[in-house]
Amino acid sequence: MTQKIYYDAAYTREWHTHITNRVTKEDSVYVTLAETAFYPHGGGQSCDLGQIGGIAVLDVNLEDGEVWHKLERFPEQDEVHCELDWERRFDHMQQHTGQHLLSAITLKLTDAMTLSFHLGTDYATIDVATETLDLEQLAEVEQEVNRQIVRNAPVRSSWVTAEEAARLPLVKQPTVTEDIRIVEIEGVEYNACGGTHVAATGEIGIIKLLKTEKIKSNTRIYFKCGTRAVNEFAAIQQVLNGITTKLKTSRDELLERIEKMEQEQKHLQSELNTLKATNDAYYAEELLAAREGLVIAQIFEDKSLKDMQSLATKLTEEHEGLVLFASISEAKVVLAQNGQPPEWACGPFFKGNLGAYQGKGGGSEKIAQAGFASSEDALAFYEFTKEQLGHHS
Repeated sequence: MTQKIYYDAAYTREWHTHITNRVTKEDSVYVTLAETAFYPHGGGQSCDLGQIGGIAVLDVNLEDGEVWHKLERFPEQDEVHCELDWERRFDHMQQHTGQHLLSAITLKLTDAMTLSFHLGTDYATIDVATETLDLEQLAEVEQEVNRQIVRNAPVRSSWVTAEEAARLPLVKQPTVTEDIRIVEIEGVEYNACGGTHVAATGEIGIIKLLKTEKIKSNTRIYFKCGTRAVNEFAAIQQVLNGITTKLKTSRDELLERIEKMEQEQKHLQSELNTLKATNDAYYAEELLAAREGLVIAQIFEDKSLKDMQSLATKLTEEHEGLVLFASISEAKVVLAQNGQPPEWACGPFFKGNLGAYQGKGGGSEKIAQAGFASSEDALAFYEFTKEQLGHHS
């Protein structure tokens, strides 16, 4: 059985050992080692990566108590030098220890127990047993976890029996009855855990809460620790600096500037809507004058669906017939009518014929709209509909 040195010597980066077993599977080759510091997947924490005998470790899994290392190929020799991807390992140590601290403080301040933990490549999450956490609670939790980081409390691990575990103030009792590993953050909590952790809370560096999300009756907290949190702040700062430079304002005045821009945008949109309505009125008169029979049909180069719908509605208010529009740029078609001829129902007609032109859409009896994969498909459907309407230009 492999000696799992990641339990008691989490800071091991390199070591010499020998291969104890080799297995070839469909996806790759696997080896076991006499001693390993490669942490396998488990407890919400991803596995370590690195090299064994100069060959890349692709994955690490625990099966029946044995640690299997997935490699690109077998090493030539049984005696091998092993090396961890230390940046990845230390990142995992920061995130996992940060999770312990965050879970403990969240429980203390909000009475919300952590139900699960996930360590992803970009961020980490915990799901806690409460439906809501307001901004004030989150701010209080974030301040306290970072105060505990500054306190630099020791983080220790030890092996205890089931009887000894029962006497400890654990967050929850472990499901195993032997080989119980306890991780203690001094003055904060005791927790049964098999993951890798830093030696003191100061090495977490910082914990930044990012956002929350409701998951059924629980709340998911997204967070980053250490280097991830610093990189997150740097990315946000870069974006903020870009925005303030572009808008020629300071960070303190940014919200006020955005609010002013929103008001200006609303005013401009109102003016634009007025101009569009006036323009539509004139254009509607031209289309009505040029109509042939009961059908008005027109192809636009770049008119939006919303604008086509607005113009079609205005026309059907004054025209007892059918209006057919197509937009080349948007690959959209609109059909509208005001009850004449009575046998035409826009929505049902679209539903019955769109499939043959790779179109998607629908509508009511009086107006329908559809989008197409290409402008060619939209125009083909337009021409088909125009022919069905009996309009020949």
